[in-house]
Amino acid sequence: MLRQRLENTDASFGLEVRGRTIQNFGELFKFYSSRDFQFIWSREARIGELAYEGRYELEQAQFDGLQPSDYHWDLINTLIENYESNKKIGEKSDWTDLVDLELLLSDGLIQLAKHLHVGKVDPSELQWGWEIIQTKESFDPIAFLNQIDQSQRVRSKIFQYYPEFRIYLRGREILRNLSELSKVDSLDWSALSVNKSIKAGDSHSLIPEIRERLQFWGYAGGNDLTERIYDSLLMKSVQAYQSFHGMTSDGIIGKNTLASLSQSPKDIMDKVAVNLERLRWLDGKKNGSKAILVNIADYKLVLLDKEDTIFQSKVIVGKSYHQSPVFEAKMSYLVFSPYWNIPESIVRNEIIPSVRKNPNYLTQKNMEVLTYNREVVDPSTIDWKKRSIPYLVRQKPGPQNSLGLVKFMFPNRHSVYIHDTPAKSLFGREERALSHGCIRLEKPRELAQLLLQDQKEWDDQKIWDAMNSHEEQTVNLKEKIPVYLIYLTFWADATGKPNYRPDIYGRDAEVLTLLRN
Repeated sequence: MLRQRLENTDASFGLEVRGRTIQNFGELFKFYSSRDFQFIWSREARIGELAYEGRYELEQAQFDGLQPSDYHWDLINTLIENYESNKKIGEKSDWTDLVDLELLLSDGLIQLAKHLHVGKVDPSELQWGWEIIQTKESFDPIAFLNQIDQSQRVRSKIFQYYPEFRIYLRGREILRNLSELSKVDSLDWSALSVNKSIKAGDSHSLIPEIRERLQFWGYAGGNDLTERIYDSLLMKSVQAYQSFHGMTSDGIIGKNTLASLSQSPKDIMDKVAVNLERLRWLDGKKNGSKAILVNIADYKLVLLDKEDTIFQSKVIVGKSYHQSPVFEAKMSYLVFSPYWNIPESIVRNEIIPSVRKNPNYLTQKNMEVLTYNREVVDPSTIDWKKRSIPYLVRQKPGPQNSLGLVKFMFPNRHSVYIHDTPAKSLFGREERALSHGCIRLEKPRELAQLLLQDQKEWDDQKIWDAMNSHEEQTVNLKEKIPVYLIYLTFWADATGKPNYRPDIYGRDAEVLTLLRN
């Protein structure tokens, strides 16, 4: 009956089994025809242990942030339960059921392996883009099914398609724990908000709800959860909660703390699911040597050496209307004491209006106007009343320069780079989406030292002198370093601790919608 079902199906229309479309009909036809249409999930009208293992692995897809129903799990489960019921009363299952089970299990496992291999969602179709190209080998469904049949194992063959990042498996365990926690959740997770931040000693009607939610997550809410006074014991719990979630642990209950406390276990499970999908897109980017990783949502840059962090620094990223893009490029050179060639949009929207208000603005900001042939132009000869000017504007090197004392270049179509900044106080802020899209770095000198440590002539003193020379100087790296600007709002660290960050650009919802479709 399997041969008949497959050979009598018009490939142009595809195959449906009990109302479900078989996604991989072509691959299944090739696989089964190559083995004379022998079953792998049942023998002589008996379902084997391999089928039970396959059903289990499809159910476990929920801990990858995927939906078992996408892989026919519910139908497969029904067919196996029907088989067991018939077996108990001594009746044989109908051959149609066994053929359906064969097709659904094989198709479901192929589809799951594909999604684990490269992700369910195509990142190139996202509104905001994800320009990190996958470099993994293509998935071979026929070889996959043959491996399962020959080894009589499903788990090990599925496991080989998991992302190689250690944080992926940790994330799965966190999702599993959240799933168990959601089963005992009976709280009302209505959004919490206040017009004015709540500080220690204040009395507020939200305090009892805050105590209750903190206690749910394992933080002491106090002996009396109905108490409205924000006391010192509760403050310690709030500070611990803030620290755990990457917030400033000042004990002040403001919009960020309340937004975090408004997330139910189900909400957080969705966040984890979205980021496990992003890790599937990233897999294949392991490097034997160094790489720079900027997590936009975490406001942090790390320098990795074989996945070990050897340097990290706070960063400032693009504002919500100048979002830093997600992409990869190769860092090839540094520029000490750089000029800042000001983009035309900034000249039009910021520089020209400032000059209108203050004719000395350019001098005060150490800026100059140039022709496109790099000839200096007297600003007093320019009509600043116009919306744009036919000239370039640049800021000269120096401590006042908006790029600071050094910039790190990885040429890309977005004209985004990493650079120093004179506005050091901004790194003290919790929310640091403040730039026009480039990445401002808190510790530029230390990063320059690490990147040039294999060039002995560039010792610490020479680097510092070059940063303060007021003359632009370019230094090429001996070896180009991959740079990845990514966007992760969740990950699990080496200890298994979950890290959650606000979705500063509102990008999680789009991925979640596509995952759930």
